[in-house]
Parts: sequence; C-alpha cells; structure tokens
Amino acid sequence: MVDQSVFTDTEERMKKAFDHLKKDFTTIRTGRASPALLDRIHVDAYGSSMPINQVATVSVPEPRMLQLQPFDRSLMSAIEKAIQKSDLGINPTNDGVHIRLLLPSLNEERRKELVKTIKKRTEEGKVALRNIRRDVLEDLKKMKDKGTPEDEVKRAEVQVQKLTDKYIGEFDTALSHKEKEIMEV
Repeated sequence: MVDQSVFTDTEERMKKAFDHLKKDFTTIRTGRASPALLDRIHVDAYGSSMPINQVATVSVPEPRMLQLQPFDRSLMSAIEKAIQKSDLGINPTNDGVHIRLLLPSLNEERRKELVKTIKKRTEEGKVALRNIRRDVLEDLKKMKDKGTPEDEVKRAEVQVQKLTDKYIGEFDTALSHKEKEIMEV
C-alpha cells in the first residue's frame, strides 16, 4: 500500500515552490509602492550584511513613495548606498531624518521587460514542480519494485499528476494576476 505521507510530502514541497514564486513576485516593482520591494536589499551595518527592514522602518506614505526611517541615523549613508547599488533603479533622497524613494511610473518598454521576467520566473517554478513530480514518480517505481501492487502505484501516479496540475494552474493564475498588475497604467 502507498503511504499517504508520500502525498502530504509532495503537496508540501509543491506549496513551498508556489510560496517562493509569490514571494519572488512581491519583489518585482509594479506601478505602486510596496515595502516588499526592498526585501532583497541588504545593508552593510555593524560589520555584517543585514536586511534593510532590520535597520529601518519602511512605510508607504503615498501610493508611489516609500519612506525609510533608520533606527540608527549613522546608517543613513549605508542605506542610501545599498539602495543605489540595487537593481531597483531608484535614487533615494535624504532629509537627515528619513530616506524617501519616489517610484517613477513605468514606461511601456519597462513593463514588457518585467512581464518577461515574471514569465521566466514562473517557468522556473513550473520546472521545480516537474522535478518534484519526477522524484516522487521515481520513489513510486521503487515501491513497485519492492512489492507494492501495480494498481496502487498507478493510482498514486495519477494522484501525483493531479497535484502537479493543480499547482501549475495556481502558478498560471498568479502569473496572470501579476501581469495584469504590471500592465496597469
């Protein structure tokens, strides 16, 4: 008999791949400001590299602006440098207390580039799902070789394929939502 933990583990791994894609999508800039845009930026502070949200409070005072208030003002220049070195393409403005990031509106060309990027990342996620499916199917074949009845293994393979199809559908839905968000003027 095929153990149910096989399906539980498979679904958990596929959900992690989907969650990774969603988190990755939050770091892609659309027309609106979101603190998640800064998640990948690390600041050299206190002798180590720290995420920006551990050295400053990030807020959204306006739809197209992010505002950072460093916990320690001596880190202002380090935060500015980290933002300038990032791939966001935004110049920070510093008034001595806050660092403001004004998000320019995206032009059509940049929107199309971002759509290509999210499609590529979605495809990478789908490849990860297919790799998970392949690993599980290999495990099921090993179970068959060890004496598990063939019809149970076939049913398990069908169930794994249904799980894969479900998550591929979720990836496609997330992609279409993000694409719509990016293309929105």
